[in-house]
Amino acid sequence: MLKVVVFDSGYGGESFADLLEESVPILEVIRVIDWRNADKILSSAKTARKIAEAALRPYIGKVDLVIFANYLLTITSLKYFCHKYKNQKFIGLNLKKPDTFIKKDSIILATKAVARTITFKKFIFQLNRRIKTIPLDDWPDKIDDGELSETEIKNTLETFIPKDFNLQEIFLACSQFSDIKNELRRVFSHNLKIYDGFNDTIRDTCKTLKIRGSLPKSKN
Repeated sequence: MLKVVVFDSGYGGESFADLLEESVPILEVIRVIDWRNADKILSSAKTARKIAEAALRPYIGKVDLVIFANYLLTITSLKYFCHKYKNQKFIGLNLKKPDTFIKKDSIILATKAVARTITFKKFIFQLNRRIKTIPLDDWPDKIDDGELSETEIKNTLETFIPKDFNLQEIFLACSQFSDIKNELRRVFSHNLKIYDGFNDTIRDTCKTLKIRGSLPKSKN
């Protein structure tokens, strides 16, 4: 059985690992979730790389694939790991591009560390949309602790969204935010299009390992 490590700092990694197991049941999924250092991993690219490298050291060279279920690590450190550990395969969550290039009013939920990266700024530049980026550094901890209510989601986001904004899409740039898709739809619209990198990373996993998987049907 092929062995795959999923590394992250919270429930985003757990959710992705669940989806991976459901989609590709022939894999042995090893969860390396560093809850203790969650804040450091989400707030600093340099620190996140150091922590991830220490946590993954027992697995590097001994598993078939390592997946970063963390946008900041993918954006800032994936090339570093691939270059340093040439005998180990790595992939990670990438910012999800939209299905169409039709102009729409959209928001991006991110952490400040992700929003500061050049990759993120290029991603926004390439979107043919009216974009509002909303940094939410306190949400990952609340999601991990089960303390983020729909009321707080609604009140917080409404303070950032312009009055003339016709919200049609949300892009997620923190894996923990994928846990609140249902809440986001209940707050704004059940037809709201929500993008994250989960399904694309499942496909990348199958392509990298040269196997087949089956993505579950969902409103993504």
